[in-house]
Amino acid sequence: MNDDMILRAEEKKINWYPGHMARAKRLLTDQLSRVDVVVELCDARIPRASRNPDLDALVKGKKRLLILGKADLAEESATRAWLAYYRQQGIDAMSFDSVRGRPKDVVARIERAASEAVAKMAARGVKKTVRAMIVGVPNVGKSTFTNRINGAAIAKTGDRPGVTRSNQWVRITPYLELLDTPGLLWPKIDDQQDARALAFVGTINDQIMDQQMLAIRLLEMLMELKPDAAMTRFKLKTAEERGVALLESACRGRGWLMPGGVADTDRGAAVILDEFRAGKLGRLTLQRAPEIKKPEKQPENKPENMPEQKGE
Repeated sequence: MNDDMILRAEEKKINWYPGHMARAKRLLTDQLSRVDVVVELCDARIPRASRNPDLDALVKGKKRLLILGKADLAEESATRAWLAYYRQQGIDAMSFDSVRGRPKDVVARIERAASEAVAKMAARGVKKTVRAMIVGVPNVGKSTFTNRINGAAIAKTGDRPGVTRSNQWVRITPYLELLDTPGLLWPKIDDQQDARALAFVGTINDQIMDQQMLAIRLLEMLMELKPDAAMTRFKLKTAEERGVALLESACRGRGWLMPGGVADTDRGAAVILDEFRAGKLGRLTLQRAPEIKKPEKQPENKPENMPEQKGE
């Protein structure tokens, strides 16, 4: 059995639900009664995988705004397709560019979502302070997003999942407060394609996975989606290789070698993942939006026994 077959045979299912996430779920539930709007932040590169399916039940009855964050790392056309898909589902959705995004656009959308609650308080002569809760999976950029909207580094950030372990209230305007919450996954990730997508972007802790296998899977996906970008970045000579051979070729192309010219696949795997996450291969979307179904045209109802009119 060759190295590639051995590695794939030993590939384990990806699942990560550390103890602090159960506490994070309790914190989120405890704060729900205090908020007017739930802002769900997902990753524009993997919109499907980065949405927690448990949120629907947890935040039921609350006004919601879905934001496709890190849109500067995703393909613009793919993001537009996802937004159109979500809007067809009746979901209030927008994208946000981490670099050029305008905080006032987000503030306006939150205020619009909370307009009914604001109007009720105004009818009583009270100027309401809108409170919005930011939720999402680990390492999706909630704290960075909150700081961007605030215009200052208030919420603690990091490039690994699990940095935020407690709720952090941040006042954005005199009448708007945001609550940054810990990242929350669901206990069992059944879809392993989604699990790998989460691992690719750094949602799941690298330390619990085989980084070489993860890097191979990412390289294989890149060779399907953006072969030119992958070949250029990793100086690959052929587009035909897959598995361990593909990782080794990337190592040789970039000079990640050990004594004797042996490919340093440990180093290569780590760098490949880091460079993808940092957007060094260009804008990439790993998951495509489902095709939007057009409503079926209803046949015209004609009165019974009514003869068709003939032209003159």
